[in-house]
Amino acid sequence: MRRDTLAGLAGAMLLPAFARAATGRLLHRDDFRHGLGQWQIEAEKPATVRAQGGLLDIEAPAGLTLWFRPLLYGPLEIRYRAQAVAQGGPHDRVSDLNCFWMANDPALPDGDVLARPRSGKFEEYDSLQTYYVGLGGNGNSTTRFRRYVGSAGERPLLPENDRRGSEDMLVANRWQEIVLTADGNEITFLRDGQRLFAFQDDHPYTHGHFALRTTASHLKIRDFTVRALR
Repeated sequence: MRRDTLAGLAGAMLLPAFARAATGRLLHRDDFRHGLGQWQIEAEKPATVRAQGGLLDIEAPAGLTLWFRPLLYGPLEIRYRAQAVAQGGPHDRVSDLNCFWMANDPALPDGDVLARPRSGKFEEYDSLQTYYVGLGGNGNSTTRFRRYVGSAGERPLLPENDRRGSEDMLVANRWQEIVLTADGNEITFLRDGQRLFAFQDDHPYTHGHFALRTTASHLKIRDFTVRALR
């Protein structure tokens, strides 16, 4: 066997589990070939959101949240590929690739975030109980993890979950793999196999909804899956 083949096999054996292909039981998927039936849009201003040809294409002039309709239960992994577009379009800012997961609304009897639509303004989501990551770029110079506690005006941020290095920021026109987990007390966010955030939650959110979130941006998404971890 050739030396470069052996080296490649050795490297694969050393990869951490989160960098390998997902193997858990498939719960949900969207290949973006059949429209937006699995998604609910909340947009601050009229936006263009299309799902066709294997791509979810989002062009948002202002705040936009795109909720995945199925209610999700942990332990689970959410995985998708995303690209921040910079091709000269009016919203090609490469500034926000964000997400909520395990989101609940404590003001509602069953906590269903879809039962009370919001306008798409970011501050209207403060009242949720959810995990959130904002992956920034260009003028948005931070990448942050937050555990929302369901109180308006509160977005708790621990110092170790506020990242500002260039290696933690968005890169234009490059497909990147995003992996979120909610596995009991362990909550993680990974990009291209690198674990950006690992949070130990003494009172974890064990079920809820997932959403993509952006502001004045152009994103493309593909290969969306949700899998059970056990």
